[in-house]
Amino acid sequence: MNQRLMRQSVTRVLRVLKVAELLGFGSCVQSCLDYLEAVPWVGEEEEEKVISSILRLKTEDGSVVTTPVLKRVASSSVDPPKETLSRIIELVLRSKEEKSRREMKSIVLKLLREQNGNNVAENFNETIYSSCQRCLDTVLSLFRQDESDAKQIGVEADNLTWLLDVLAERQAAKEFSVTWANQTELALLHEKLPLVSRYHISRVTSRLFVGLGRGELLPSKDTRLLLLTTWLQPLFKDYNWLQHGCRSFDGKLVEEGIGRTILTPALLEDQQRILMSWLGSFLNGGDGCPNLQRAFEVWWRRSFVRPYSDRQGSGVSQTDSTSK
Repeated sequence: MNQRLMRQSVTRVLRVLKVAELLGFGSCVQSCLDYLEAVPWVGEEEEEKVISSILRLKTEDGSVVTTPVLKRVASSSVDPPKETLSRIIELVLRSKEEKSRREMKSIVLKLLREQNGNNVAENFNETIYSSCQRCLDTVLSLFRQDESDAKQIGVEADNLTWLLDVLAERQAAKEFSVTWANQTELALLHEKLPLVSRYHISRVTSRLFVGLGRGELLPSKDTRLLLLTTWLQPLFKDYNWLQHGCRSFDGKLVEEGIGRTILTPALLEDQQRILMSWLGSFLNGGDGCPNLQRAFEVWWRRSFVRPYSDRQGSGVSQTDSTSK
């Protein structure tokens, strides 16, 4: 029987398996199972057909040995998913080969996005945050050195940006924004380093602002304000380098994210303070500074065209006159 199955397609063998099962032809059923265990399954659709057929057999006839076939897709390993995922993340982060590291980051992020949080260990976020902290510790150590390693800073910044992407996909990036906003020492050391070394870190800040603008993370208003206070000026100083030294940098998205971050959490007085600071940088730096004119226009209208306080006062006056 095995010889007759050799040149058959998987789809045809599955049909033979179904008929053999209905007829109670046990040796034929086993031959089909042996074939399915040995032959490659091409594509996800074919794999799903095989698995569903085998599971049905196992349910209806416990005497049929199906385990060898299912081992291809179901592991009996005792290793928790978290440990396996942690190992994958660590291998990707510590890769020394740039092209391979970049490709695997893209693949892992795509696969996590497809899962959309399903079947991923709930405590996997802890692993991601542990990796973030290790990257941050490395960056801080490099910044403290008199002669910084620009290449390694770039690698760690890219790792942090990727980890932020992963957390954003899992809707778990809020704590990252808190951690980044509180990197006071890193921000102070930032201005002491050469542009060629430090601008990589502003890529992380840029990604955060994009996430805030998109609503991918929703930190408190205090965290947003602290993020702006700590990292906006360093970003202004590095912006020209980001535009010309980073292929994946999307200035429009970053500018939109910064503008929305400024306008969303802060008091009107804070918006004024931040945007006046931006105005000075923009007038001196031109295209080398983010263009936040749209946010500036919104703040202007809020402040001068139809101030809410005036409308509120008008409403109170109308209420008083009506009551009289």
